[in-house]
Amino acid sequence: MNHSQRSHRGVRGGQAARKAERPDALRQLLPRALVLAFLAGGTSAFLANDKAVRLSVDGEPRNLHTFANDVEELLRLQGVRTGSHDIVAPGRNAGLRNGDEVAVRHGRPVSLTLDGRRRRVWTTARTVDEALRQLGVRADGAYLSTSRGSEIGRSGLDLDVRTERTLTFLIDGRERTVTTNAATVREAVERAGIVLHGQDTTSVDPDSFPRDGQTVSVLRIRGREEVHEEPVPYAIVRHGDGSLFRGTTVVDAPGRPGLRRVTYAYRTVNGVKQKPRALGSELVREPVPQVLRVGTKPLPESVAGADGLNWDALGRCEAGGRPDAVDASGTYGGLYQFDVGTWHAIGGKGRPQDAPAEEQTYRAKKLYVTRGATPWPVCGRRLFR
Repeated sequence: MNHSQRSHRGVRGGQAARKAERPDALRQLLPRALVLAFLAGGTSAFLANDKAVRLSVDGEPRNLHTFANDVEELLRLQGVRTGSHDIVAPGRNAGLRNGDEVAVRHGRPVSLTLDGRRRRVWTTARTVDEALRQLGVRADGAYLSTSRGSEIGRSGLDLDVRTERTLTFLIDGRERTVTTNAATVREAVERAGIVLHGQDTTSVDPDSFPRDGQTVSVLRIRGREEVHEEPVPYAIVRHGDGSLFRGTTVVDAPGRPGLRRVTYAYRTVNGVKQKPRALGSELVREPVPQVLRVGTKPLPESVAGADGLNWDALGRCEAGGRPDAVDASGTYGGLYQFDVGTWHAIGGKGRPQDAPAEEQTYRAKKLYVTRGATPWPVCGRRLFR
């Protein structure tokens, strides 16, 4: 083989070798290209999902980058917790785009006492002044328990607000209208320059909260105290006595009233006298009870030898038919005008005029059996009519 043939064969062999190497090189380059292409596309996607947003929490702004898809995810990633009283704008479910702004205002509890009425409210305001505007509270001229510029923390605060109210005082026959933010009627009276003396007061409780449009009368009170001695009634104790006829009562021990000293307040209100009022009392002497014996013995039905006489006519003649009659001298008493000695002699107890009519008639019959009609020299003849 000559040189040219060898050269030709060498050329052809080199070409063949290079052709054989080409597929292997392509096979090696292809994965690298694919990886590069994938990496290039992933970087674009990565850069596309990164968003620059502005997050403001209670007025404090934050500029940040995030991969969050919506507001709720952004807040979760940033550790911002929200509740039912908080405001989130835009809403929690709103999607996020590059350049968006998200604002969160946390609710704050306020224990608000407005003109004496207490209630719990929620506000997203950061200061007292802003909260008053948000709650629609008219604060011009009002009393505030804290300054308008005070900040309201997340834990809230207690706030007492007394708005200006109009009161009309009726005093000494005149009217006076004032504007006040006083906490009590007493305070409003003092601010109005009204002077109360001694027992003077107002028609409403001085410690009550003054309401808008309320009319309050100033009561000028003048008074004195007096001590009176008053009797204390005694009790009556009754004991049954079988030796006395029913209806007969005998006083064994007379009762004696006690004595009490009572202090009364006498006063006039705006010149009008009031009913006296008892302020207190002191028992000076205890009452002594009265002790009585009350007859329980049944009354007899008749007295032999005297039942058929006209005792009703005798009673009308002697005492006008009145069992409790007493003559002008006080000596004789009852239907048949017994004297006490005669009454006791025939078994009566106490005074005849205190005995029941049936017993008086029974005793009169017994007297007639022993003495006839002589005890009644004028009316005795009526027994026989």
